[in-house]
Amino acid sequence: MGRVSKAQAQENRQHVVATASRMFREKGTVVSIADLMKAVGLTHGAFYKQFASKEDLVDKAIAHAFENPAAHSPVTLDEHTGEHEAARRTLIENYLSIWHRDHAGDGCPVSGFAADLGRDPDQAARSQQVYINGVRNRAARLATGDDDGMAQLCTMVGALVLARATRGNPLSEELLQAARTALTENGTGQSDRSNARIDREPAGPDGRR
Repeated sequence: MGRVSKAQAQENRQHVVATASRMFREKGTVVSIADLMKAVGLTHGAFYKQFASKEDLVDKAIAHAFENPAAHSPVTLDEHTGEHEAARRTLIENYLSIWHRDHAGDGCPVSGFAADLGRDPDQAARSQQVYINGVRNRAARLATGDDDGMAQLCTMVGALVLARATRGNPLSEELLQAARTALTENGTGQSDRSNARIDREPAGPDGRR
């Protein structure tokens, strides 16, 4: 087999990073190099010609996800043309959709990489600034008036993570709907305490009240 050209090597590298970014969001960074390279269609040995380590690849995969919003369309938290409030509502509805719940690999990196960075302090130390910048950027694009968008983003990400964890149970869709309603009924997600239900006792471990 002949030598791979520099152009082909660079193309292969980009393909590995993009595939890793998707697989890590879908299955976590526990995905093995062997499984990744099999998905890409390259040999295990080719990996070490392109990357110093798996940790090096994870860094690049996280950066790729934040730098390429088209990779997680149609739920990208990107700039929108037209009326801001309508765009914000559409963004929220897309983010808290069944499609996004079921397609983590093509989804938002804020929710996609949160658990792995939380579990691995060494990885977090290397990739945290990229992640932080991504969080702040996305929150800013949700901002309305004197609301900086941070609470809205927290609600969206939290609801999505919970919905994925409960997929297959009716609660999953209830969580998505509850978050959509909270964030779109009055524009900022701030609850109307006059309409809030506060008289229900919390559920016990068996789900009964």
